[in-house]
Amino acid sequence: MTCGGELSFTLEPSDIIAVQEQPLMLHCQVEGIPPITTQWRRKGALIVEDQNYVMFANGSLLIGHFQKTKSDGSSDEGDYECIAQNFFGLVLSRKARVQAATMADFHVQPRSVRAELGGAGRFQCQIHGLPEPVISWERDGRPVDTSDDRYTLLPTGVLQITGVRPEDSGMYCCVAHNSAGVKHSTGAQLTVSGSQSSVYKEPMILVGPENLTLTVHQTAILECVATGYPRPIVSWSRLDGRPIGVEGIQVLGTGNLMISDVRVQHSGVYVCAANKPGTRVRRTAQGRLVVQAPAEFVQPPQSIARPVGTNAIFTCLAQGEPVPQITWLKNGQMLEPDGHVKLRNNNSTLTISGVTQDDEAIYQCIAENSAGSTQASARLTVLWADGLPGVPTGVRAEVLSPTSIQVSWNEPTQNTQDIIGYVLHIRKTADPVEMEYQEAVSKMTLQQVIGDLEPSTRYSFYVKAYTSRGASKASETAVESTLGEVPAPPALFTKVINSTVVQATWEPSTKMGQQEGFNLYYRKVPVPIFTGPLTFPRNVTQYNITQLDPSFVYEIKILGFNQHGEGNATLRFVSLKEALHHRHHHRHPYWSHLRHFLNQCCLCVRAPGIFL
Repeated sequence: MTCGGELSFTLEPSDIIAVQEQPLMLHCQVEGIPPITTQWRRKGALIVEDQNYVMFANGSLLIGHFQKTKSDGSSDEGDYECIAQNFFGLVLSRKARVQAATMADFHVQPRSVRAELGGAGRFQCQIHGLPEPVISWERDGRPVDTSDDRYTLLPTGVLQITGVRPEDSGMYCCVAHNSAGVKHSTGAQLTVSGSQSSVYKEPMILVGPENLTLTVHQTAILECVATGYPRPIVSWSRLDGRPIGVEGIQVLGTGNLMISDVRVQHSGVYVCAANKPGTRVRRTAQGRLVVQAPAEFVQPPQSIARPVGTNAIFTCLAQGEPVPQITWLKNGQMLEPDGHVKLRNNNSTLTISGVTQDDEAIYQCIAENSAGSTQASARLTVLWADGLPGVPTGVRAEVLSPTSIQVSWNEPTQNTQDIIGYVLHIRKTADPVEMEYQEAVSKMTLQQVIGDLEPSTRYSFYVKAYTSRGASKASETAVESTLGEVPAPPALFTKVINSTVVQATWEPSTKMGQQEGFNLYYRKVPVPIFTGPLTFPRNVTQYNITQLDPSFVYEIKILGFNQHGEGNATLRFVSLKEALHHRHHHRHPYWSHLRHFLNQCCLCVRAPGIFL
């Protein structure tokens, strides 16, 4: 049974870049069973409404006049969370980061450049700001006309000039602007020298791609500026040989690669190649693109209802790049695992064993990585019904074989009249609770044989009685181990060395129990008594049987043993006389094939009158 909709967010606050002294709104909308109350907190502290903070009935928060630094030294910057609460519990929204719009000083100023006529020039400036500043360029105080195909302004703020002409010379200045203001860089001179030359010049890459780390849906700019005569042809490839593709791919200017709306699959090393036209002469440069993806849910937790004393399991699976970390909250507080609350599988599985009324709450799964976070919530409803049966008593387990155990129990001492059956809970003692499985048992019997178990393994069992209204509490747990298995028959091969010596070689089986050693027996046929056992450790797999009588047929058998006893034997029959005769006189093919067939059997059955 699931029970969703008690309390969940339909709209969560987003990250905001705020402008000084301007208002801003943080949105939060919740749905669930009323009455619902909402609050906000910043940096973990609850926000108190005043003339600057206004909370609306729908859950949103208005900051009337945003201030990066207030007179008392505090700030409106920080991580904001919306808190929603009703009768069933409490949930927290994702953290929304509010930052002030800023514009720092240029940390990379453009530098003066000398370019040959017909060559390439490049200017770069860098400045930090929120939001990301937009870059434009001026030459001698006037905006640069980037509609000219020779001028390429990259989104990163780099200005490239190809096929340089004398009129391109001048003083260049970088202009940055965002909601925090406008700033001008220092000037840098472009000097054009020389005259148009038709002398061959080797291809050369002036600027290659930088290593980039981006988040999905951003735009990647991989720069490549090449010179030479004749002008080299710029091409791109991936170092791993995978195709770059065409969707969302653009070439800017004479060779810059732009990938819009990057995805995780775009991650890789990109190689820029400058080729002399019509030849194999080339120069290369490379840069690594790493694309991160914010955490998102593959399987969010689902609300469940469980009777008192049963187990509750929530599963929360998330993906992202890098792999998200998962944490859990219980009614808005960090969940601390204890004796009956366990987190497993890198926190993706929350197990509550033997639930009580105190476990009823809203549980939140938070998935977070360096690219972003997300949250999902689910409610645990704890059920209790009057008149449920009492607890089964006297649970005991008795081992029957290496693969089976019989479990018995006594009827509960109260409320037995409405019992419709029992459920036996089974798991390997060493396994976590979520690996448990169940078998239903008729109310007419108080025992069950559990088969298909693993040998030499410890198992735990408990029983619950069921009526149409629900289950009893769990009985006490009985623990028992299955028996171990004896080894499977080894493979046995024989070889006649001479008229009195037979070499026996064997190979242990990988099935069933492991061997601690081997016992070898042999006898003259039809003498009933075997010689042996000759005992060997498990690392010995060969033995020469000597002082044999060549006039007799011998039966040889090998078997493995361990702490649980001896396994079944593998038999071989050997006639030294016949084997030596065959070796020297090449017996008829029929007998040769028959002997070969019988000697390859794992278990040979002796046929009267045929000795090989």
